[in-house]
Amino acid sequence: MNIFSEKLIAWYAENKRELPWRDTTDPYIIWISEIILQQTRVAQGYDYFLRFIHRFPNVTALAEAPEDEVMKCWQGLGYYSRARNLHAAAKSMNGVFPVTYEGVRALKGVGDYTAAAICSSAYGMPYAVVDGNVYRVLSRYFGIDTPVDSTEGKKLFAALADEMMDKLQPAVYNQAIMDFGAIQCTPQSPNCLFCPLVDSCSALKEGTITKLPVKQHKTKTTNRNFNYIYVRVGACTYLHKRTEDDIWKNLFEFPLIETEAPVTEEEFRELPQVRAFFADGEVSGLRLISGNVKHVLSHRVIYTNFYEVVLPENSTSFSAFLRVKIEDLEQYAVSRLVHAFLEKYL
Repeated sequence: MNIFSEKLIAWYAENKRELPWRDTTDPYIIWISEIILQQTRVAQGYDYFLRFIHRFPNVTALAEAPEDEVMKCWQGLGYYSRARNLHAAAKSMNGVFPVTYEGVRALKGVGDYTAAAICSSAYGMPYAVVDGNVYRVLSRYFGIDTPVDSTEGKKLFAALADEMMDKLQPAVYNQAIMDFGAIQCTPQSPNCLFCPLVDSCSALKEGTITKLPVKQHKTKTTNRNFNYIYVRVGACTYLHKRTEDDIWKNLFEFPLIETEAPVTEEEFRELPQVRAFFADGEVSGLRLISGNVKHVLSHRVIYTNFYEVVLPENSTSFSAFLRVKIEDLEQYAVSRLVHAFLEKYL
Protein backbone atom coordinates (compact mmCIF):
# COMPACT_ATOMS: atom_id res chain seq x y z
CA MET A 1 0.00 0.00 0.00
CA ASN A 2 1.37 3.45 -0.94
CA ILE A 3 1.34 6.39 1.46
CA PHE A 4 -1.45 8.12 -0.49
CA SER A 5 -3.93 5.25 -0.21
CA GLU A 6 -2.79 4.47 3.35
CA LYS A 7 -3.60 7.98 4.57
CA LEU A 8 -6.80 8.08 2.54
CA ILE A 9 -8.10 4.82 4.02
CA ALA A 10 -7.12 5.91 7.54
CA TRP A 11 -9.05 9.15 7.03
CA TYR A 12 -12.03 7.16 5.72
CA ALA A 13 -12.12 4.95 8.81
CA GLU A 14 -12.72 8.06 10.92
CA ASN A 15 -14.90 10.11 8.57
CA LYS A 16 -16.85 7.80 6.26
CA ARG A 17 -20.49 8.45 5.52
CA GLU A 18 -22.86 5.77 6.80
CA LEU A 19 -24.88 4.83 3.74
CA PRO A 20 -27.26 1.86 3.36
CA TRP A 21 -25.74 0.59 0.11
CA ARG A 22 -22.37 0.21 1.80
CA ASP A 23 -23.70 -2.45 4.16
CA THR A 24 -24.12 -5.01 1.40
CA THR A 25 -22.26 -6.77 -1.37
CA ASP A 26 -25.49 -7.35 -3.33
CA PRO A 27 -24.61 -6.11 -6.85
CA TYR A 28 -28.23 -5.15 -7.55
CA ILE A 29 -28.43 -2.86 -4.52
CA ILE A 30 -25.06 -1.30 -5.34
CA TRP A 31 -26.06 -0.87 -9.00
CA ILE A 32 -29.23 1.02 -8.08
CA SER A 33 -27.33 3.29 -5.70
CA GLU A 34 -24.63 4.05 -8.25
CA ILE A 35 -27.11 4.89 -11.00
CA ILE A 36 -29.02 7.20 -8.65
CA LEU A 37 -25.80 8.93 -7.62
CA GLN A 38 -24.57 9.41 -11.20
CA GLN A 39 -26.19 12.84 -11.43
CA THR A 40 -27.60 13.28 -7.92
CA ARG A 41 -26.13 14.35 -4.59
CA VAL A 42 -26.21 11.77 -1.79
CA ALA A 43 -28.52 13.90 0.37
CA GLN A 44 -31.07 14.15 -2.42
CA GLY A 45 -30.77 10.55 -3.60
CA TYR A 46 -30.94 8.87 -0.18
CA ASP A 47 -34.74 8.70 0.17
CA TYR A 48 -35.19 7.89 -3.51
CA PHE A 49 -32.85 4.92 -3.10
CA LEU A 50 -34.82 3.57 -0.12
CA ARG A 51 -38.13 4.01 -1.93
CA PHE A 52 -36.85 2.44 -5.14
CA ILE A 53 -35.40 -0.61 -3.37
CA HIS A 54 -38.57 -1.03 -1.32
CA ARG A 55 -40.66 -1.06 -4.49
CA PHE A 56 -38.21 -3.04 -6.66
CA PRO A 57 -36.15 -5.20 -4.24
CA ASN A 58 -34.43 -7.30 -6.90
CA VAL A 59 -33.70 -7.61 -10.60
CA THR A 60 -36.83 -9.64 -11.30
CA ALA A 61 -39.15 -7.18 -9.59
CA LEU A 62 -37.69 -4.32 -11.61
CA ALA A 63 -37.75 -6.23 -14.89
CA GLU A 64 -41.39 -7.24 -14.47
CA ALA A 65 -42.64 -3.77 -13.52
CA PRO A 66 -44.36 -1.57 -16.13
CA GLU A 67 -42.09 1.23 -17.33
CA ASP A 68 -44.60 3.89 -16.30
CA GLU A 69 -44.39 2.62 -12.72
CA VAL A 70 -40.58 2.76 -12.78
CA MET A 71 -40.72 6.30 -14.13
CA LYS A 72 -43.20 7.34 -11.47
CA CYS A 73 -40.92 5.99 -8.74
CA TRP A 74 -38.07 8.00 -10.27
CA GLN A 75 -40.10 11.21 -10.53
CA GLY A 76 -38.20 14.23 -9.23
CA LEU A 77 -34.71 12.76 -9.60
CA GLY A 78 -34.22 14.06 -13.12
CA TYR A 79 -32.07 12.56 -15.88
CA TYR A 80 -34.87 10.13 -16.61
CA SER A 81 -32.83 8.14 -19.12
CA ARG A 82 -31.28 6.56 -16.01
CA ALA A 83 -34.62 5.02 -15.06
CA ARG A 84 -35.30 3.82 -18.59
CA ASN A 85 -31.82 2.29 -18.79
CA LEU A 86 -32.24 0.58 -15.40
CA HIS A 87 -35.48 -0.97 -16.56
CA ALA A 88 -34.03 -2.10 -19.90
CA ALA A 89 -30.91 -3.52 -18.24
CA ALA A 90 -32.97 -5.42 -15.67
CA LYS A 91 -34.99 -7.01 -18.47
CA SER A 92 -31.79 -8.13 -20.19
CA MET A 93 -30.46 -10.00 -17.13
CA ASN A 94 -33.02 -12.82 -16.99
CA GLY A 95 -33.08 -12.52 -13.21
CA VAL A 96 -29.31 -12.90 -12.73
CA PHE A 97 -26.93 -9.97 -12.23
CA PRO A 98 -23.67 -10.24 -14.24
CA VAL A 99 -20.65 -11.47 -12.27
CA THR A 100 -17.84 -10.23 -14.54
CA TYR A 101 -16.58 -6.72 -15.19
CA GLU A 102 -17.31 -7.12 -18.89
CA GLY A 103 -20.85 -8.26 -18.16
CA VAL A 104 -21.51 -5.36 -15.81
CA ARG A 105 -19.93 -2.84 -18.19
CA ALA A 106 -22.18 -4.08 -21.00
CA LEU A 107 -25.37 -3.16 -19.11
CA LYS A 108 -27.28 -0.27 -20.61
CA GLY A 109 -26.43 2.97 -18.83
CA VAL A 110 -23.29 1.60 -17.15
CA GLY A 111 -19.97 3.29 -17.94
CA ASP A 112 -16.44 2.70 -16.72
CA TYR A 113 -16.95 4.45 -13.39
CA THR A 114 -20.18 2.66 -12.50
CA ALA A 115 -18.81 -0.72 -13.56
CA ALA A 116 -15.72 -0.18 -11.40
CA ALA A 117 -17.82 0.88 -8.42
CA ILE A 118 -20.11 -2.15 -8.69
CA CYS A 119 -17.36 -4.71 -9.30
CA SER A 120 -15.10 -3.43 -6.52
CA SER A 121 -17.90 -3.19 -3.94
CA ALA A 122 -19.82 -6.34 -4.84
CA TYR A 123 -17.05 -8.67 -5.99
CA GLY A 124 -13.83 -7.18 -4.61
CA MET A 125 -12.40 -6.71 -8.09
CA PRO A 126 -9.48 -4.23 -8.34
CA TYR A 127 -11.05 -1.63 -10.60
CA ALA A 128 -10.46 2.01 -9.64
CA VAL A 129 -13.28 4.54 -9.93
CA VAL A 130 -12.60 7.78 -11.78
CA ASP A 131 -15.07 10.65 -11.67
CA GLY A 132 -15.20 14.32 -10.68
CA ASN A 133 -14.20 13.66 -7.07
CA VAL A 134 -11.26 11.51 -8.13
CA TYR A 135 -10.10 13.99 -10.78
CA ARG A 136 -10.13 16.74 -8.17
CA VAL A 137 -8.26 14.81 -5.47
CA LEU A 138 -5.60 13.40 -7.79
CA SER A 139 -5.05 16.59 -9.79
CA ARG A 140 -4.54 18.61 -6.62
CA TYR A 141 -2.42 16.08 -4.76
CA PHE A 142 -0.09 15.47 -7.70
CA GLY A 143 -0.32 18.98 -9.16
CA ILE A 144 -1.55 17.84 -12.57
CA ASP A 145 -2.87 20.55 -14.91
CA THR A 146 -3.66 18.27 -17.85
CA PRO A 147 -7.34 18.88 -18.72
CA VAL A 148 -9.43 16.09 -17.22
CA ASP A 149 -11.82 16.13 -20.19
CA SER A 150 -9.07 15.64 -22.77
CA THR A 151 -8.15 12.25 -24.21
CA GLU A 152 -4.70 12.55 -22.68
CA GLY A 153 -6.14 13.55 -19.32
CA LYS A 154 -8.62 10.69 -19.18
CA LYS A 155 -5.87 8.16 -19.88
CA LEU A 156 -3.49 9.78 -17.41
CA PHE A 157 -5.95 9.90 -14.52
CA ALA A 158 -7.28 6.40 -15.19
CA ALA A 159 -3.75 5.01 -15.00
CA LEU A 160 -2.92 7.06 -11.91
CA ALA A 161 -6.11 6.01 -10.14
CA ASP A 162 -5.29 2.38 -10.85
CA GLU A 163 -1.74 2.85 -9.59
CA MET A 164 -2.84 4.49 -6.33
CA MET A 165 -5.60 1.99 -5.53
CA ASP A 166 -5.05 -0.53 -2.76
CA LYS A 167 -5.53 -3.77 -4.69
CA LEU A 168 -6.22 -5.75 -1.50
CA GLN A 169 -9.21 -3.63 -0.50
CA PRO A 170 -10.47 -1.90 -3.65
CA ALA A 171 -13.98 -1.27 -2.31
CA VAL A 172 -12.66 0.57 0.74
CA TYR A 173 -10.20 2.59 -1.34
CA ASN A 174 -12.82 3.60 -3.91
CA GLN A 175 -15.29 4.63 -1.22
CA ALA A 176 -12.52 6.47 0.63
CA ILE A 177 -11.45 8.63 -2.30
CA MET A 178 -15.08 9.39 -3.15
CA ASP A 179 -15.88 10.50 0.39
CA PHE A 180 -12.62 12.41 0.61
CA GLY A 181 -13.54 14.40 -2.48
CA ALA A 182 -17.09 14.99 -1.26
CA ILE A 183 -16.22 15.97 2.33
CA GLN A 184 -12.59 17.06 2.56
CA CYS A 185 -11.20 18.04 -0.84
CA THR A 186 -14.33 19.87 -2.01
CA PRO A 187 -14.58 22.01 -5.16
CA GLN A 188 -14.92 25.20 -3.14
CA SER A 189 -13.23 25.87 0.22
CA PRO A 190 -11.50 22.50 0.77
CA ASN A 191 -10.53 21.81 4.38
CA CYS A 192 -6.77 21.93 3.78
CA LEU A 193 -5.95 22.90 7.37
CA PHE A 194 -7.04 19.51 8.70
CA CYS A 195 -6.17 17.41 5.64
CA PRO A 196 -4.17 14.19 6.21
CA LEU A 197 -2.38 14.83 2.90
CA VAL A 198 -1.39 18.40 3.76
CA ASP A 199 2.35 17.65 3.96
CA SER A 200 2.55 16.21 0.45
CA CYS A 201 -0.17 18.01 -1.55
CA SER A 202 1.39 19.68 -4.59
CA ALA A 203 -1.47 22.12 -5.21
CA LEU A 204 -1.33 23.38 -1.63
CA LYS A 205 2.41 23.99 -1.86
CA GLU A 206 2.11 25.71 -5.24
CA GLY A 207 -1.03 27.71 -4.43
CA THR A 208 -3.06 26.14 -7.25
CA ILE A 209 -5.90 24.60 -5.24
CA THR A 210 -8.54 26.81 -6.87
CA LYS A 211 -7.14 26.19 -10.37
CA LEU A 212 -7.36 22.40 -10.30
CA PRO A 213 -8.68 20.30 -11.86
CA VAL A 214 -8.46 21.89 -15.31
CA LYS A 215 -11.20 21.48 -17.91
CA GLN A 216 -10.75 22.47 -21.53
CA HIS A 217 -14.41 22.57 -22.52
CA LYS A 218 -17.42 24.26 -21.03
CA THR A 219 -20.83 22.93 -21.98
CA LYS A 220 -22.97 25.61 -23.60
CA THR A 221 -26.30 26.34 -21.95
CA THR A 222 -29.31 26.65 -24.25
CA ASN A 223 -32.66 28.32 -23.59
CA ARG A 224 -35.99 26.75 -24.51
CA ASN A 225 -39.50 28.16 -24.42
CA PHE A 226 -42.37 25.89 -23.39
CA ASN A 227 -46.06 26.73 -23.44
CA TYR A 228 -48.37 24.26 -21.68
CA ILE A 229 -52.15 24.22 -21.87
CA TYR A 230 -53.93 22.85 -18.83
CA VAL A 231 -57.35 21.80 -20.09
CA ARG A 232 -60.27 21.29 -17.72
CA VAL A 233 -63.27 19.32 -18.93
CA GLY A 234 -65.44 18.68 -15.90
CA ALA A 235 -63.37 16.53 -13.55
CA CYS A 236 -60.89 15.61 -16.28
CA THR A 237 -57.86 17.01 -18.08
CA TYR A 238 -55.64 16.01 -20.99
CA LEU A 239 -52.09 14.65 -20.99
CA HIS A 240 -49.48 13.75 -23.56
CA LYS A 241 -46.64 11.23 -23.19
CA ARG A 242 -43.26 12.47 -24.41
CA THR A 243 -41.83 9.81 -26.72
CA GLU A 244 -39.19 11.79 -28.62
CA ASP A 245 -35.47 11.40 -27.87
CA ASP A 246 -35.42 14.54 -25.79
CA ILE A 247 -35.56 15.57 -22.15
CA TRP A 248 -38.20 13.83 -20.05
CA LYS A 249 -38.74 10.99 -22.50
CA ASN A 250 -41.71 8.79 -21.49
CA LEU A 251 -42.94 11.30 -18.91
CA PHE A 252 -46.42 12.79 -19.12
CA GLU A 253 -47.24 16.46 -19.59
CA PHE A 254 -50.04 18.80 -20.63
CA PRO A 255 -50.48 19.66 -24.32
CA LEU A 256 -47.30 21.52 -25.24
CA ILE A 257 -46.20 23.99 -27.85
CA GLU A 258 -42.53 24.90 -27.88
CA THR A 259 -41.61 28.19 -29.51
CA GLU A 260 -38.22 29.42 -30.67
CA ALA A 261 -38.62 32.65 -28.72
CA PRO A 262 -40.86 33.79 -25.86
CA VAL A 263 -44.38 34.74 -26.98
CA THR A 264 -46.98 36.98 -25.39
CA GLU A 265 -50.43 35.69 -24.48
CA GLU A 266 -51.89 37.40 -27.54
CA GLU A 267 -49.24 35.96 -29.84
CA PHE A 268 -49.77 32.49 -28.40
CA ARG A 269 -53.50 32.58 -29.13
CA GLU A 270 -52.79 33.29 -32.79
CA LEU A 271 -50.37 30.41 -33.33
CA PRO A 272 -51.68 27.87 -35.90
CA GLN A 273 -50.60 25.03 -33.59
CA VAL A 274 -52.82 26.40 -30.84
CA ARG A 275 -55.79 26.84 -33.14
CA ALA A 276 -55.36 23.24 -34.32
CA PHE A 277 -56.04 22.00 -30.79
CA PHE A 278 -59.54 23.50 -30.86
CA ALA A 279 -62.26 21.68 -32.76
CA ASP A 280 -63.56 24.77 -34.58
CA GLY A 281 -60.19 26.49 -34.82
CA GLU A 282 -61.43 29.28 -32.60
CA VAL A 283 -59.37 29.88 -29.47
CA SER A 284 -61.72 30.99 -26.71
CA GLY A 285 -61.44 30.94 -22.93
CA LEU A 286 -57.67 30.46 -22.98
CA ARG A 287 -55.90 32.41 -20.24
CA LEU A 288 -52.38 32.63 -18.86
CA ILE A 289 -52.26 31.51 -15.22
CA SER A 290 -48.50 31.21 -14.65
CA GLY A 291 -45.97 33.02 -16.81
CA ASN A 292 -42.24 32.95 -17.43
CA VAL A 293 -41.53 30.12 -15.00
CA LYS A 294 -37.78 29.44 -15.04
CA HIS A 295 -36.68 25.82 -14.75
CA VAL A 296 -32.95 25.06 -14.79
CA LEU A 297 -31.53 21.75 -16.00
CA SER A 298 -27.85 20.87 -16.32
CA HIS A 299 -27.31 22.44 -19.73
CA ARG A 300 -30.71 23.96 -20.45
CA VAL A 301 -32.86 26.71 -19.06
CA ILE A 302 -36.56 26.26 -19.78
CA TYR A 303 -38.89 29.26 -19.65
CA THR A 304 -42.50 28.17 -19.37
CA ASN A 305 -45.95 29.68 -19.64
CA PHE A 306 -48.89 27.71 -18.26
CA TYR A 307 -52.27 28.43 -19.83
CA GLU A 308 -55.68 27.19 -18.76
CA VAL A 309 -58.84 26.61 -20.72
CA VAL A 310 -62.18 25.26 -19.46
CA LEU A 311 -64.21 23.30 -21.99
CA PRO A 312 -67.74 21.85 -21.89
CA GLU A 313 -68.17 18.11 -21.36
CA ASN A 314 -69.18 17.52 -24.99
CA SER A 315 -66.20 19.37 -26.48
CA THR A 316 -64.12 17.51 -29.06
CA SER A 317 -61.17 19.87 -28.71
CA PHE A 318 -57.86 18.28 -27.66
CA SER A 319 -59.31 14.88 -28.59
CA ALA A 320 -55.90 13.64 -29.74
CA PHE A 321 -54.65 13.69 -26.15
CA LEU A 322 -55.09 11.25 -23.27
CA ARG A 323 -58.10 12.16 -21.13
CA VAL A 324 -57.58 11.46 -17.43
CA LYS A 325 -59.33 12.33 -14.20
CA ILE A 326 -57.71 15.23 -12.40
CA GLU A 327 -57.80 13.24 -9.16
CA ASP A 328 -55.72 10.53 -10.86
CA LEU A 329 -52.91 12.83 -12.01
CA GLU A 330 -50.66 11.68 -9.17
CA GLN A 331 -50.50 8.25 -10.81
CA TYR A 332 -48.63 9.65 -13.81
CA ALA A 333 -44.90 10.36 -13.88
CA VAL A 334 -44.27 14.00 -14.73
CA SER A 335 -41.29 16.33 -14.77
CA ARG A 336 -40.39 18.41 -11.73
CA LEU A 337 -41.57 21.46 -13.69
CA VAL A 338 -45.08 20.07 -14.22
CA HIS A 339 -45.19 18.62 -10.71
CA ALA A 340 -44.47 22.06 -9.24
CA PHE A 341 -47.38 23.48 -11.24
CA LEU A 342 -49.71 20.74 -10.00
CA GLU A 343 -48.63 21.33 -6.41
CA LYS A 344 -49.33 25.04 -6.67
CA TYR A 345 -52.49 25.21 -8.73
CA LEU A 346 -54.37 21.94 -8.15
